[in-house]
Amino acid sequence: MQPISQFSISAGTVAKVILVGVLAWGLFHLRDVLLVILTAVVLASAIEPFARALGRWHIARLPAVIFIYLVFALVAVAIFYFFIPTLVSDVVGLLSNIPALIDTVSAWSPFGALSAGAVLGVSGDGGAASASGFAFGDMLQAFRIVAENVSEGFLPTLSVFFGGAVSFVLIIVLSFYLAVQEDGIAKFLRIVTPIKHETYVIGLWRRAQEKIGLWMQGQLLLAALVGLLVYLGLTVLGVENALALAFLAAMMETIPLFGPIIAAIPAVFAAYISGGVSSGLLVIGLYLIIQQFENHLFYPLVVKKIIGVPPILVILSLIIGAKLAGFLGLLLSVPVATTVMEYLNDLQRRKITPPSSPVSANA
Repeated sequence: MQPISQFSISAGTVAKVILVGVLAWGLFHLRDVLLVILTAVVLASAIEPFARALGRWHIARLPAVIFIYLVFALVAVAIFYFFIPTLVSDVVGLLSNIPALIDTVSAWSPFGALSAGAVLGVSGDGGAASASGFAFGDMLQAFRIVAENVSEGFLPTLSVFFGGAVSFVLIIVLSFYLAVQEDGIAKFLRIVTPIKHETYVIGLWRRAQEKIGLWMQGQLLLAALVGLLVYLGLTVLGVENALALAFLAAMMETIPLFGPIIAAIPAVFAAYISGGVSSGLLVIGLYLIIQQFENHLFYPLVVKKIIGVPPILVILSLIIGAKLAGFLGLLLSVPVATTVMEYLNDLQRRKITPPSSPVSANA
């Protein structure tokens, strides 16, 4: 007769399960605060290399960090007042051309004629064509309202992206507090990490921070170069809304593999609407030339900065981050995913690394 196996749950196990459940419940309800803290940590980490560089010039930590924040603020304000209004105007003009684009594409469609109103969910008199249709007119009107509200000021507009004025101020204050201290991020991690895991967690974050910083530098450089070339090329070709299309091309550089293709589609159609087939073909040639420059010149120059962050990881993290937490989730997606990837790599190394033999241990 086989002995009956017994299964018992200790009071300690029950207490741990309850504690984990309470912790998960608390984190869920405090997710906005957690997002603010994580964003502040990432922002302080991005400032750290600049602060160290100024420190090598014998500039004290506090003046260095203040100087960095002032430079970033001046650049942001300059972009907002000199670049954003023109960009918004170009985007509104580009959206206004979408009905004409659909009518043009329908002429070549093998599935019969399509009307812009039917596709966009707008009737001939401007009303909604159907309850389930995409209210393109409402979207265009909303974007025009945003364009008008840009004139309200820099801080109110910027705070919208960070979840409100309070969140924006908290992010700036917390990131400044962490950046102004030597090893501020490490000190913060020691506070929130159990003592036995302190060394590993701090080392993990420093490795991830270095990889994130190199990836970000490479992506920003690629985006700036591609955006500038697209803007100059489209301007020379006389394509309308060149600034908005160039900005789209720069932003799409953050999406590996598919980003340049996505950015080229609206540019080709915009050129076709304004200049016909010849203009559209010229824009296709322009994007192909820029793509060749990027693949054979720009990318090799910065590939060492980008290597280590797999493209599929970037794509998935951007999608998941934007879906879960909007703009802040988009901002945190790659840093969080890179840190998780570093941790998984550590686990994998522990599995495949053979334990040291007694001989090697005593050597």
